[in-house]
Amino acid sequence: MTNTLSFFLALTVLMLAPLAYASESREIGVVTLHYNREDRMHIDHLSKELRVGDIVFIHIDILPFRKIAKDTQSWTNHVGIIIDVAGDEPIVAESTFPRSTTTPFSKFLKRSKDYRVAIKRLHDPLSVAQQAAIKDAANKKLGRWYDTGFNLHSRKQFCSRYVHEVVNEALAIELGTIENMRTLLTNNPKADLLFWRIWYFGRIPWDRETVTPASILHSPKLHSVFDGTIVI
Repeated sequence: MTNTLSFFLALTVLMLAPLAYASESREIGVVTLHYNREDRMHIDHLSKELRVGDIVFIHIDILPFRKIAKDTQSWTNHVGIIIDVAGDEPIVAESTFPRSTTTPFSKFLKRSKDYRVAIKRLHDPLSVAQQAAIKDAANKKLGRWYDTGFNLHSRKQFCSRYVHEVVNEALAIELGTIENMRTLLTNNPKADLLFWRIWYFGRIPWDRETVTPASILHSPKLHSVFDGTIVI
């Protein structure tokens, strides 16, 4: 019964996700241009700068995503990875509700509050073979059910786990920090434990391991390509 209630609670919240809606930087070669937070970049301009393997962060403005951002002390709560830039627009692979899928870049960004987005990139340029490995690893994980319990070791999937595993399997590079719920929630004295007790129906799985969008965003193995607001 608990699992059934948990599923329907998650279903109600997550089905709304597609309806939800500083300093910025853009790398060109070895040059990084900086923008003020109030500046904007057109989506067509940013799209031309993207490469396979770029990590894309957004903010989905509904529960429980707002809680994820707040309790991981970050603005971002959802992440995907670019797997194709050869078509009309880049393609983002992501774990979303109900199953992991591919999404056009513009559609992915339209789900972000105020069209806020950050693009991060591995320090070393990817070879053609490495780009192919990213796409292959991402495609192998498409169609998996979304894990509302955020369990790193379940048979399901969630966004930061998806990106973490795709990059690790393709390139043997580990992005983000694997931590248990106890560490994650006790590191933030303002974490909303009541919400998470309700989410897990009374018992937070303190020893459950997970990986968050925030920990990937702050990975020292990535540098910023862009962080700001997009004009659609």
